Amino acid sequence: MEMIKSLSEITDASPYQSYVYAYPHKTAYRPFDSPIPLKDIWVDEDKSSLFLYIHIPFCEMRCGFCNLFTTVHPTDSLESAYLDQLEIQAQRTKAAIGSGQFARMAIGGGTPTYLTPEQLHRVFAIAEDVMEARLANIPISVETSPLTATLDRLAVLRNHHVERISIGVQSFIESEVRAAGRAQKTENVHHALENIRAAQIPTLNIDLMYGLPGQTVDSWMTSLRTALMYAPEELYVYPLYVRPLTGLGKNTVDDPKIEDIRLACYRAGRDLLLAQGYQQISMRMFRVGNADRKNGVQYCCQEDGMIGLGCGARSYTRHYHYATEYAVGRRGVLAILQDYIQRDASAFDHVDYGFHLNDDDQRRRYILKSLLHETGLSLPQYRAYFGTDALEDYPELKQLAQAGFFEWMDETLHITDQGLEASDAIGPYLYSDFVQVLMKEYDLR
Repeated sequence: MEMIKSLSEITDASPYQSYVYAYPHKTAYRPFDSPIPLKDIWVDEDKSSLFLYIHIPFCEMRCGFCNLFTTVHPTDSLESAYLDQLEIQAQRTKAAIGSGQFARMAIGGGTPTYLTPEQLHRVFAIAEDVMEARLANIPISVETSPLTATLDRLAVLRNHHVERISIGVQSFIESEVRAAGRAQKTENVHHALENIRAAQIPTLNIDLMYGLPGQTVDSWMTSLRTALMYAPEELYVYPLYVRPLTGLGKNTVDDPKIEDIRLACYRAGRDLLLAQGYQQISMRMFRVGNADRKNGVQYCCQEDGMIGLGCGARSYTRHYHYATEYAVGRRGVLAILQDYIQRDASAFDHVDYGFHLNDDDQRRRYILKSLLHETGLSLPQYRAYFGTDALEDYPELKQLAQAGFFEWMDETLHITDQGLEASDAIGPYLYSDFVQVLMKEYDLR
């Protein structure tokens, strides 16, 4: 392989290729040749430090940039049937997997706080009574929205020991969120943030987005400074991606005259947050202070498994990633939801859709989950886990370091400032050819 000399050789002149939050990407999942018993998938796994994730696929609105598995304004009967099936899935999952210990938990979506307070109580009861997660002892994160961060819902979260709440704001400027297909009043955003602070949930995360239609670097910085008024313990700053079948994907027409300001926004925002005392954890995540307040069993995303419950949730073991099927369009989402709700209980004893990770995929996942994070890739830890040398397995890592994207510190490969801003290009560059082909061939619903 030839030496990488510039960012453009990896990125085709843009650092914005694809957000790497998991490997392999969900568009690489396919139906298995035959259903696999759930107990067989977990039988040899270390279950001493697991992540419990519960997916709530309901929202009050569908944002123009959103490609998550969710639907808007479900009927009361759909919500009730969903929670009934969620509890059944939890029962069958617990029976198949057996004993284990949870180190973390998250409830995402969708918008979990779209549920009523009573329904939220039920979700936590499923986690604690069925899955036997010790909620008082583990960090718990829940996603919310400006319209659903009400005091009664937040009281439920606080009573169930939720430590972190993440609210999707995207922008404090109404014209920008409206252009992004989101009906949102700024006064409602401020009211929601005031409610969260009043609820005394220890960690507040605010999601913001740059590169929105009509946004400028100055208006982006206005939103960022407004968020800082609430002294959030965490901030996630996301570049806009216009994805197929989303509202923006259907309506946006490429115009070469429109300047891509994402990199300028990123750099300006990063500099401000660092000056304000935030630590940069990844390209998107900034944290101040010790946001993880509970000290118990630690979770390592490179090595430990995740149990996902609910339609749209993914589960991870060393050898298998599995989930329900994925869709973005309304009809596709509803069809998958109906299939989930109508399943016989015994269907949850098997897994029929996902991805089998061979040795190469396991190594690439470990590398990607390490490299794009401030902790970096420890060569001794990689060697202890896989029995091989990362630089011999993947010589391109040396080349990325020589190109300035990473640097060496005590046998650990750490990402540089140049690498952080190129994370969304470096990640896809390290995907296997097989995964890239599957992603390209995926027929999105």
